Amino acid sequence: MADGLFIARGEKDLFMLPRMANRHGMISGATGTGKTVSLQVLAENFSRIGVPVFLADVKSDLAGLSQPGELTPKLQERIHLLRLADFAFSGSPVVFWDVFGEQGHPVRTTVSDMGPLLFSRLLNLNEVQSGVLSLVFRVADDNGLLLLDFKDLRAMVQYAGDHADEFETEYGRVSTASIGAIQRGLLALEEQGGDRLFGEPALNLDDLVQTDERGRGMINILIADKLMLTPMLYATFLLWLLAELFEELPEVGDQEKPKLVFFFDEAHLLFTDAPQVLLQKIEQVVRLIRSKGVGVYFISQNPLDIPDITLTQLGNRIQHALRAFTPRDQKAVRAAAETFRQNPKIDIETAILELRVGEGLVSFLDEKGQPGIVERAFILPPSSRMGPISGEERQQIIRQSLVYGHYERMIDRDSAYEMLKARADEAAQRQEQERASREQTFKVPFPQVPGSYPPAPRRPIGRPRDTLLEAMAKSAARSVGSQIGRQVLRGILGSILGGGRR
Repeated sequence: MADGLFIARGEKDLFMLPRMANRHGMISGATGTGKTVSLQVLAENFSRIGVPVFLADVKSDLAGLSQPGELTPKLQERIHLLRLADFAFSGSPVVFWDVFGEQGHPVRTTVSDMGPLLFSRLLNLNEVQSGVLSLVFRVADDNGLLLLDFKDLRAMVQYAGDHADEFETEYGRVSTASIGAIQRGLLALEEQGGDRLFGEPALNLDDLVQTDERGRGMINILIADKLMLTPMLYATFLLWLLAELFEELPEVGDQEKPKLVFFFDEAHLLFTDAPQVLLQKIEQVVRLIRSKGVGVYFISQNPLDIPDITLTQLGNRIQHALRAFTPRDQKAVRAAAETFRQNPKIDIETAILELRVGEGLVSFLDEKGQPGIVERAFILPPSSRMGPISGEERQQIIRQSLVYGHYERMIDRDSAYEMLKARADEAAQRQEQERASREQTFKVPFPQVPGSYPPAPRRPIGRPRDTLLEAMAKSAARSVGSQIGRQVLRGILGSILGGGRR
């Protein structure tokens, strides 16, 4: 099959059709059975035909995609076993991204783009607390206060808590306990470094869909070894990115090859304990994003990690070995076996337990979009290096990137934090002027009769009640300092996942 991507070899050669690659896929198998190599081979092949790739490097072993591979005794044995006479080593064009800005270009979004639904997931809020957070976003929208970075959100949450009574009629009850839970969640996220994800310049999705001067697709690698220490942040960020791609990319239908292939490693983190409303949105995005030319590939140890309604949409499958030590493991083996188009030559359930490292059960979609008959085969060895690269090699790639210098310079334009601070300063100045005016009034001399004392000045009965604007400004003054904010539109997390774009 000359127009296919050569992925594996068994009794026959197995090819993936590029025009079927946007029908999504899955790589599954126990630890150490070859999932990472399968991902690496797929990424290389997509890049070679001009398809950009996005993947997360959770174990620091995918950076080697950028460098030509090296011949080792084990690799030599595999090349000989598969009779790969024309095998050659080569690297692929790579861009490194890092939420923490340490091993790649900083990657950011904004609070407004993330939206209340995904923020609720990120902070592990219950239904009541999620409702209060949605109220905070709504109050910010209605008052023209842009939520761009972390300090914007913290200031707005405090303001909503301080003025809960004023919002109850228009927006509903604001629970003080919920405000406290949200603030504690934000504090914990900030201590874990999650606040670095929010700010400007926000990630431009066009920077992920690029090719190099030779027409090869760029492989965008998210450095995720440190990010995985906060699994919910990792999963929520990737879900946000997938949702943004769905909203921003135009409809293209089925093309000769995908516009982008998105690998979602450690996929179980996306679905574990997710509320039903979020699972429905994930299923909706996965189902519809193929029309935008995006292929989504989930990588997980266990097929049961993926909900059935999503699993049925994953047409291209590579199943590595599974272990069956527990009843749940045995159920996973049976479930995996049942999802393949049966081959009378293979006892699939038995084969899953017997597969060697680098060997898999492979089924790709055919020309009609139907799953191919499952075959037992070895995944080809990658042309690039297997394993990490040196710090010097990484820095050289970062400095040579076309986006180098853009995301490294963080900007801070006027947003909720700074706007509330400015209003607080104005209110404080007016109060000072009023106080000075009252003091001047009370200093008017009184006529004195010999032997008498001047009457004491009258105490003011009270001061005028603060306007809503002044109250908002005073509340913000306790939590905000002088910086510059930024402006952004509410993204897919507002429209598809629960709000509205401004």
